[in-house]
Amino acid sequence: MNLFHKIRGSLALAAMFLNTFFCMIPLYLLVVMKLLIKSNGAQLALSHGLVRIAEFWISVNNLIIALFSSVHWRVEGIDKLSKQQWYFVISNHQSWADILVLQRLFNRRTPMLKFFLKQELRKVPLLGDAWWALDFPFMKRYSREEVERNPELKGKDLETTRAACEKFAMFPTSVMNFVEGTRFSKDKHDKQQSPYRYLLKPKSGGAAFTLGAMSGHLRTLLDVTIIYPRGAPRTLLAFLGGAIKDVQVIVQQHEIPAWASQGDYENDPVFRQKFQQWVADLWAEKDALLASRLGS
Repeated sequence: MNLFHKIRGSLALAAMFLNTFFCMIPLYLLVVMKLLIKSNGAQLALSHGLVRIAEFWISVNNLIIALFSSVHWRVEGIDKLSKQQWYFVISNHQSWADILVLQRLFNRRTPMLKFFLKQELRKVPLLGDAWWALDFPFMKRYSREEVERNPELKGKDLETTRAACEKFAMFPTSVMNFVEGTRFSKDKHDKQQSPYRYLLKPKSGGAAFTLGAMSGHLRTLLDVTIIYPRGAPRTLLAFLGGAIKDVQVIVQQHEIPAWASQGDYENDPVFRQKFQQWVADLWAEKDALLASRLGS
């Protein structure tokens, strides 16, 4: 990334910050109303209003990206999407830019994407409040050592998932999960001894619990494969500033098998193995797709 890309990326980031600032004004007004008016009908209407503001914010961000980044997009598989359907969305994860890619792809084509976020992100200025208002679930991961010191912490993150998914069932929602749990890097890949060439090992627990908590609402899987033919951007500035010239995205729709939302992942080893194998098969297909598109 050269100086020109850094300058252009910085201007794009500044424009996105201004967009965020101005969109927060109506958003905060609706948040105050949501805190004051407790009837179910009002809560549902206000939630829809908040989503509309967020979709407008994403649309303006997409325009900014188009003006500054000069990315050439090649997208497959988004012709038959619907805003009236619940989706479970999974994707490979290589860069912070992946979130912008997914938002560009699905904004106003599907219900708004809801991500599971780390608890620390609740403190991000402006965006933390917006994510909270839009019912994004904040997850606090506890280490094995913390759980051993305080057994009451066991399962707390899963309780958060269940509470969030109860809200998702109120109206069509797209629930997003980066199954690898972190961004790909060669060091992480080697440390894991991943059996996949272009992917980290998938973590199935969160996906299984989300499907179970949604009680069958999630029937369609959108399996997204993001490809940066010349290498993933290391920073947002690189992506926004035009250092990345090409982005390919393939979306494959799969019916989620009924059994996937009916088992007990934590306590049933037979179900857990079956679910892990289902995800592993999807991941093997994704790795083969990446190899075919990257010419290796």
